[in-house]
Amino acid sequence: MHEQAADIRRARFGALPERVAFEDMVEEKPVLSSSQAVDAYDPDGLAVRFSCLAADLGL
Repeated sequence: MHEQAADIRRARFGALPERVAFEDMVEEKPVLSSSQAVDAYDPDGLAVRFSCLAADLGL
């Protein structure tokens, strides 16, 4: 009885997907050094992304 139910369940649902290893889910990137992080700051570039209508109108 149990074997027949297991066969029916396996035929209907198939098998579980293979397990994904933790190493395959993690991506490592090098960190910027502190001097590169300061050099990468561009206040003019931020103004393009964070514009404000009141600031544009000079209010």
